[in-house]
Amino acid sequence: MDNRDIYFCDRPEAINLEDLASLFDLGAFWARERRVEDLAVMVANSEPVITVWDRGQLIGHGRATSDGIYRATIWDVVIHPDYQGRGLGRKLVQTILSHPKVCRAERVYLMTTHQQVFYERIGFVENTSTTMVLHNQPTLQAISLTSQESLF
Repeated sequence: MDNRDIYFCDRPEAINLEDLASLFDLGAFWARERRVEDLAVMVANSEPVITVWDRGQLIGHGRATSDGIYRATIWDVVIHPDYQGRGLGRKLVQTILSHPKVCRAERVYLMTTHQQVFYERIGFVENTSTTMVLHNQPTLQAISLTSQESLF
């Protein structure tokens, strides 16, 4: 396949959120049926947000969050199924890793369900020491940090 018309973009404003939702529905079982309104919040609070395009068609996406020095996390890496196996996923992750908000981070984390071997080829290793997660509950979200009341 020809990759001449494929390009990477680091401008979140270039993303049509409906197209992003469609890409997730098609290529990411873990991100199906995400709401466009929520995707807008996700994109606004991530840096970098890197997309992959073929002649104006969105074919890939990945993003990170980072404090810029100690920790970064890569999220939502997806390549359209028709474009998988062409090295685009690897290039996408490497582009995220080279971004100024990520490249200096002491540790870069990611979560994957089935793609451990893919990420190992890029240099990631299994991390069994950080296996905890909090599934945020509505009652936890309702606590206001601006309240003058003491929580303790």
